[in-house]
Amino acid sequence: MSILLLFFSLQFEIAPPTNIKPFDTPNDEGESITFSWTLSNDDSVLSGYEIWRSESQDTGYEYIGYVASGIVSYQDQKGIENQTNYYYRLRSKTEKEAFSPFAYSKESAIAFSQFFHTGKINVLIGLVIFISLLLYFINSAKRGKKLFIRKIAGLEALDEAVGRATEMGRPVLYVPGLSTMSDVATIASMNILGQVAKKTAEYDTPLIVPNYDPIVMTVAQEMVKEAYVEKGRPDAYKKENIFFLTQSQFAYAAGVDGIMMREKPATNLFMGRFFAESLILAETGNMSGAIQIAGTDAVAQLPFFVTACDYTIMGEELYAASAYLSREPLLLGSIKGQDLSKAVFLILIIGGAIFSLLGSNFIVNLLNLP
Repeated sequence: MSILLLFFSLQFEIAPPTNIKPFDTPNDEGESITFSWTLSNDDSVLSGYEIWRSESQDTGYEYIGYVASGIVSYQDQKGIENQTNYYYRLRSKTEKEAFSPFAYSKESAIAFSQFFHTGKINVLIGLVIFISLLLYFINSAKRGKKLFIRKIAGLEALDEAVGRATEMGRPVLYVPGLSTMSDVATIASMNILGQVAKKTAEYDTPLIVPNYDPIVMTVAQEMVKEAYVEKGRPDAYKKENIFFLTQSQFAYAAGVDGIMMREKPATNLFMGRFFAESLILAETGNMSGAIQIAGTDAVAQLPFFVTACDYTIMGEELYAASAYLSREPLLLGSIKGQDLSKAVFLILIIGGAIFSLLGSNFIVNLLNLP
């Protein structure tokens, strides 16, 4: 049958495609035009369609592409300029290089950028919900409303740890990790250091902070100094106790271990980003008999801290620590808003799974991004 149709198409004029409709490609930044057409009546014997484009309806057409038979749309991104009229014409083509007459688009299309991606309305709704929850809890915290945050054992033990060092007359050793200030774990560590420094200033306990990075050292000095001033103890601040050690990984670990052996700190705090030296530090501190609290977002190092330390703050708990310790309304409200937003999305995910098992994809489609 196909052979007969091919013979027929070669003897008679091949039908072109019809109903060519160009339009601006939706939900993009412009510089793209999409157009559709109705297949030729002879589509079954065609190899495909040639596509030509011009800025004038009558002349100046240039060949821009080719699509196989059966396809009914094309997205043109070849040299398209925004706010320019473009016309299109198509013709059918057989494998024997036989062509139909051209079919022309009756109207032009103009490319332009869209302000908003209409396929991402779900993202906008989620963002509005998240920001609303955030603002609500921040305002609630500022008005003095008590917001519940799940207790973190390692942070609850900070008072006890610093108090023990005070009773024993020994210092607190704070290790801020081996990363730079561009690392979010280091930023979280500096926030925690500020709160620890307030406690050591209040209890008049020596605080030792050896640093791997000189920039982190400078920030640490300012954090501790500000904490001592806030507590009315600027005279107790000792700049020499917050110092640069070395930027060699295992030399730094050896140096901190030496401080543990010489100064005999009663409390060791490891907060920040750690690497292969984590077990060396934690095991040495464990052998010295100090209370040890570790916090890191380095998943590979968590087992070593869990094994050798009394308390371990894991992952996001490290980021939430500054809000937990300071109870500052802005931070506290932010944490509460984030937690509730996570709960909402978790419910949607679980609900989507349940509804999918029941044969409904409503929630899945709601969360689906184009």
